[in-house]
Amino acid sequence: MNLNMRPKDEPEVNLTSMIDVVFLLLIFFMVSTSFTKQSQLSIRLPQADNSGIIEEAPEFIDLMITEQGTYLVNGRELVNNKPETIRNALQKISGGNTDLPITISADANARHQYVITAMDVAGKLGFVQINIATINDPAEQ
Repeated sequence: MNLNMRPKDEPEVNLTSMIDVVFLLLIFFMVSTSFTKQSQLSIRLPQADNSGIIEEAPEFIDLMITEQGTYLVNGRELVNNKPETIRNALQKISGGNTDLPITISADANARHQYVITAMDVAGKLGFVQINIATINDPAEQ
């Protein structure tokens, strides 16, 4: 009597019929889908009068100084770095309101004189809230 059991064959799943059904469904949906071109309307929009736009005064003034000594007031580059130009730009942006805080952000490699010039001009105009922006060095934390 031979009691040794024969190894059972691994059951196989035949996916051929399922793949055929999915393929046929894909073809059916592709054929039955209708591609319609949506109609587009050409309209002429009315013109608006731009003279009524009122610029709101900023809540603060951001004075940036690049390494080369270029000044930017609220993101707008000044034509030169003369104190008169800085004074005119600050007066125009503030509208004469010297209560606005000024934040001076200078490049780490900018000359110290550029920062002092900006602080001097702002101080002579009557600004009293002059801040200097810095960043924390992550290595020191």
